[in-house]
Amino acid sequence: MARVLVQEAAFDLAAETAALTAGRTDVGGVASFLGVCRADDGLSAMVLEHYPGMTERAIERIAAEAEARWPLTGCTVIHRTGRILPGEPIVLVLTASAHRAAALDSCAFLIDWLKTKAPFWKREEFASGAHRWVEARAEDDAAAARWAGAGGA
Repeated sequence: MARVLVQEAAFDLAAETAALTAGRTDVGGVASFLGVCRADDGLSAMVLEHYPGMTERAIERIAAEAEARWPLTGCTVIHRTGRILPGEPIVLVLTASAHRAAALDSCAFLIDWLKTKAPFWKREEFASGAHRWVEARAEDDAAAARWAGAGGA
């Protein structure tokens, strides 16, 4: 069963990877995606909002789908909320499997789903004092569409 956390606190990539693989001898590969807040166009912070409970359940459902579609030995999804500054981590997806292809594909599936379908609302704050809500991007939808033929995302 996947480990899913939605939290304000930062996380530690190395500690999370160690926790996923601790005592396991059936893991042949771990894929990871670490999303970091970047300072595009004077961005001073990203604020992420969600509905507690609903968001976790949605992520748990898609993680369960990944576990059903690929032979995973472990899965961790951590997504931060609140005010995140440039350079700070936003999201972590870790997938483990006996073989690299399953780990890599399931990790890509999960991050594509998180980017396009996860129930988060993102607002960008700028040094000028302006702010704007983040809109869906066509290139993110196109990336996620590759998984639709096999169900799910």
